[in-house]
Amino acid sequence: MKNILVPTDFSKNCNKAEELGIEMAKLYNSEIHFFHLMKTPVDWVKLDKQKEKRYPETLKEIGVVKSKLRELEKKAEHEGLKCRTFLQFDSGQKDILEHSGHFHHDFIVTGSSGTRGGIRELMGSNVEKIVRKADVPVVVVKDEEVSFPFKDIVFVSDFLQDVSDAFKQVISIAEKCGAHIHLLRVNTQTDFNSIEQGLNPINEFLKKFPDLDNFSMNVYNEPDVETGINNFLRYKNADLIAMCTHGRTGFLSLFSKSIAEGITNHSELPVMTIKM
Repeated sequence: MKNILVPTDFSKNCNKAEELGIEMAKLYNSEIHFFHLMKTPVDWVKLDKQKEKRYPETLKEIGVVKSKLRELEKKAEHEGLKCRTFLQFDSGQKDILEHSGHFHHDFIVTGSSGTRGGIRELMGSNVEKIVRKADVPVVVVKDEEVSFPFKDIVFVSDFLQDVSDAFKQVISIAEKCGAHIHLLRVNTQTDFNSIEQGLNPINEFLKKFPDLDNFSMNVYNEPDVETGINNFLRYKNADLIAMCTHGRTGFLSLFSKSIAEGITNHSELPVMTIKM
């Protein structure tokens, strides 16, 4: 993990994402980028200095944002990190993913409003869009205080499709943090079976990771995956929920269309999504 992007609008949960981004950058010795996308009434880049004066409120807001970005830069540099900050003006066309693709970030950490009325717009880019379309792992920080280094990570899958590449990302973080991985399979109404049968796909999957030792296997029979995750969390501690998105068929396709976004929306814990 060489380059972490933290989009922020300086809200409470984005502040927590900023802190998590700094801690992860320290753990991986990564460069960290803070990014703010500011909506403007006109195409600000094309304005000359005289025309900028026609928009005193926008000029004032730009000054505030630049000051906040400077503070984040100082905080990161105080921790010994290489840091860059970006203020991008948006007249309706730009978004976070375009910026991330240009700078080849390999991880995104961002905040969301959590359970209060759904995932909100974040600097012109919807968090759901980032979860759905980002080519790199995304951690969305929610209402719960973030516990880092993570000690308990829940990895959710049906384990019938090959999610090895995504799981390697989870293992990387778990090993860095010394975390326990809870592998969770949720049998829904369409595939209820015995717990033993439910464990078979997990056992087969783990044959690809013979050196993994700090883990547990869990199978829940529930009406839907989100209920299964929530019921699991009633009895087990977790600092991070990890799951795959963007499969074209079956379970992962269902995740990409609803479940991952639903969990990202409703869970108060940080959620990491990994594109397949």
